[in-house]
Amino acid sequence: MTTEAPVKKEAGQKDDESFLSVFTRNLWSSNTITVTFLSIVLAFVIGAVLIVVSDSEVLAKFAYFTARPGDALGASWTLISTAYSDLLKGAFGDPEAFSAWFSGAGTWQDALAPISETLTYAAPLVFTGLSVALAFRGGLFNIGAQGQAVIGTITAGVAGFAFGLPIVLNLVVAVLAGALGGALWGFIPGILKARTGAHEVITTIMLNYTAALFLSWLVLQKGVQDPNRTDAISKAIDESAKLPSFGGVLRVHLGILLAVAVTAGVAWLLNRSSFGFELRAVGANQHAAKTAGISVAKTYAVLMAVAGGLAGLGGATQVLGTAYALTPSVAGNIGFDGLLVALLGRNKPWGTLWAALLFGALRAGGNRMQSYSGISLELVTVLQALIVIFIAAPALVKAIFRLRATRLVRPGASLAKG
Repeated sequence: MTTEAPVKKEAGQKDDESFLSVFTRNLWSSNTITVTFLSIVLAFVIGAVLIVVSDSEVLAKFAYFTARPGDALGASWTLISTAYSDLLKGAFGDPEAFSAWFSGAGTWQDALAPISETLTYAAPLVFTGLSVALAFRGGLFNIGAQGQAVIGTITAGVAGFAFGLPIVLNLVVAVLAGALGGALWGFIPGILKARTGAHEVITTIMLNYTAALFLSWLVLQKGVQDPNRTDAISKAIDESAKLPSFGGVLRVHLGILLAVAVTAGVAWLLNRSSFGFELRAVGANQHAAKTAGISVAKTYAVLMAVAGGLAGLGGATQVLGTAYALTPSVAGNIGFDGLLVALLGRNKPWGTLWAALLFGALRAGGNRMQSYSGISLELVTVLQALIVIFIAAPALVKAIFRLRATRLVRPGASLAKG
């Protein structure tokens, strides 16, 4: 009885086949990147439907769709492609502007203005998103990032026009004041949670209202209100306290570089520091962490103070980088948007940064889409909400696209940490 000798594979063939098989198997598997990407695609598909529905002229062509379907489909495609094209141009740049820059007929400032707007909108969202994400990793729902950002704008803004310090020093003091103000506002629900067990959602919601009302009152007070104005606006921030920017049409400022640095710092804090280990342990199982000797109460108090400081930095970035004065709406909705950014970034520092850039791009592109295509800016908010909905419901995305479960590479491997 003879047996055939196994055919030897050429060198490297086995590795190539192994790589291809792994790649094709995981390309359509339900990993985090695939689900996130498909969630964004789904949101834009539904957004396209909403764009068509909101246009009366295009809808009129559907009245005779069975007779001439090409009219309705062509008009729909033209409207959708134009709207999304303007969205991309407003977020990342117009190819015509780049061509004009390269040919000498235009300036680099005009070509890079859309990217500048994206980064400008994204900068404060990075901080508020990190604030929410960090609290989530510790098992707390910091819905008070809005109030902490408001207090950050107040302390940074007042420091920006009240002290009259020299250049650089004035900016440093104002930024630190914003972080300290937010940290104080975050420490309040943290210590209440630690000492009395008061739920952080309730206390932070109440503090959001308190911060907003305090700001509305403060900007009308003597010494804070602009003496040359009768409306609710403070004195202007000193030039020495403003975050440096390119000026002109380029509004992007130093805040975006600070946001990247802080993101790296939060990533180190979570993954490399002893405090990061403690907060992750408390977030995973506070009873087990307490049994292991970790002070849960101390962790809660410190965690909320750090989260508040991050949100306060977002407020400081807003007032020192773009607003340059305090008004009742100076902080906008950066705290509430930070909730969405953290969810989209899956509560991970670098994921939060990329999510903030996406939201900044949608906001910047939405302004152009409204101006050029006549599409309501509220549609951008709908897109943001849809993206977060699909991110928060991965089972729905998996069912729609029939994604396979991701196969673990090695025993004990985990899809998520912390």
